[in-house]
Amino acid sequence: MSMNRRSLLSLLGASPALLAGASAAAQSKAKEKGGKSAAAAGEVKLTALNPRGVPPPITLIPMAPRLASLDGKTVYLVSDGFPGADHFLDQVGNWFKKNMPSVATVYRLKAGGFADDDPKLNAEIKDKGQAVIMAIGH
Repeated sequence: MSMNRRSLLSLLGASPALLAGASAAAQSKAKEKGGKSAAAAGEVKLTALNPRGVPPPITLIPMAPRLASLDGKTVYLVSDGFPGADHFLDQVGNWFKKNMPSVATVYRLKAGGFADDDPKLNAEIKDKGQAVIMAIGH
């Protein structure tokens, strides 16, 4: 299959104007050396890179095992600070008070964004809680 460089660059999203600059630079270097340009000799070489790259391997971490029951347990209601999450978690806490009064709920606002780690909160939940409901905004 034959494809000209202009079409190839257009498919890659690069400007065909790159051809003029690269070709002119190659010709001027060849003239300085006193030889033929690569284009004149028919030895044009293009190097293309894969735009997807190589993703790193993913280490899977299994979810915690499901609790047999929430009776007598403490459930942490954690917000990442997204607007409205506090109202939503307040309603979740009200549901627990009405439908499962033996379950204690504790509301906490996580430090940082949803992807940021909060070691103090994580330690508190591991020490005092048995479950977490986390409200993550979009």
